[in-house]
This record gives sequence, structure tokens and C-alpha cells, in this order.
Amino acid sequence: DYPAPRAVLTGHDHEVVCVSVCAELGLVISGAKEGPCLVHTITGDLLRALEGTENCLYPRLISVSSEGHCIIYYERGRCSNVSINGKLLAQMEINDSTR
Repeated sequence: DYPAPRAVLTGHDHEVVCVSVCAELGLVISGAKEGPCLVHTITGDLLRALEGTENCLYPRLISVSSEGHCIIYYERGRCSNVSINGKLLAQMEINDSTR
């Protein structure tokens, strides 16, 4: 048996720079270099876009929990906590040289 992809995730206009998979929820969340984070099912269906605020446009890291919370780190130390339904739960800026 040769490994083969289960699904092809589409929807980004720019290169994907970060991805997080939550097998418990059956979700894949990906962030593009210049664009929103997209929520897909593991089978490849696009569910929604997680739009950042005006200061949070370029995602760099994503982590999703089994409870449906997404922590997204953007450039310049900005972080947000978003539900998988797209609701902004919290936002903060880290004044550190985190990269």
C-alpha cells in the first residue's frame, strides 16, 4: 500500500504557513501567508473562514483544542482565541521577541 492523501483542502489564495489538526473534532484549520484561517473537515469540506481583526491579518501559528478553541498567533506578537464557530473570545498582544 502506498500512502495517499485522504482529501485536498482548498480555499486559500496564498501559500499555507500553518496547520493544526484536531482528530477529536474531525477538523483541520489552516492559515495562509496573507489571508484568513480556514476551517475544513478532515474529509476536505470547507466550513468557514476565521477572519482576524484589522491588526491580525497574517497568521503564523495555530493550535486547536478538543474543546473547539483555536489559538492563533499572528505576526508582531498578536494572539487571538477564536471558537471554531468564528467567535472572537479573547485577543492580546505579546511584547516579546516571539517568532
